[in-house]
Amino acid sequence: MPWSISETHDLIVTIVKRGWVEKIVAASKKAGAEGGTIICGRGMGIHEGKKIMGIPIEPEKEVLLTLAPNEISDEVLYAIVEAGKLHRPGTGIAFVIDVKKVAGIVHLLEQYDKKEQGTEK
Repeated sequence: MPWSISETHDLIVTIVKRGWVEKIVAASKKAGAEGGTIICGRGMGIHEGKKIMGIPIEPEKEVLLTLAPNEISDEVLYAIVEAGKLHRPGTGIAFVIDVKKVAGIVHLLEQYDKKEQGTEK
């Protein structure tokens, strides 16, 4: 299939408090990622049931989806952890999912084809 590649990428899912994701995207790009997709969300974990004067706090979260080549996903994850301070409790979570197939990243597919053919500059 010329429009997809198999088992060459990882998906790094990062969930953090609202306002942190721009810093994390910048760090992930510096580590080699091309960018990411940001989705707004609402937390439902153990820390999200808090109230102030009887009013429940609606914890706004941002979910960052970062597709990274397998070869650099560890470096990108490390950059995300450092930028988001994810080594501290209550700051967020990041995890990696194996991606079986990828489509829609045509510019990357072209680079992959060149690499496979040994014609990459």
